[in-house]
Amino acid sequence: MIFWEEESLNDREKIFEFLYVFNPDAAEKTDEIIEANKVENLIEQPLMAVQRDGIRGRLLIIPEVSMIVSYLVDGSTIRILRVLHQKQKFPIV
Repeated sequence: MIFWEEESLNDREKIFEFLYVFNPDAAEKTDEIIEANKVENLIEQPLMAVQRDGIRGRLLIIPEVSMIVSYLVDGSTIRILRVLHQKQKFPIV
């Protein structure tokens, strides 16, 4: 099961709103790629992303849209923590 933490939903909303101003189609496509094409794959392959020292959880890199999704594997639940652009800095734990 995928569980989106509130902060990750806020991240997605901000990304969508930013892109929508310039290109509504790109905003829709980016959100679709993040959720349906990439994050949903974590159900079958929860450890497919990388781990980095000092960053909580794992990092799923989505180069098609220059995004990184951080998440934790909690038993059979994938907890999505953040969705940020590759140029943004993740909070250090």
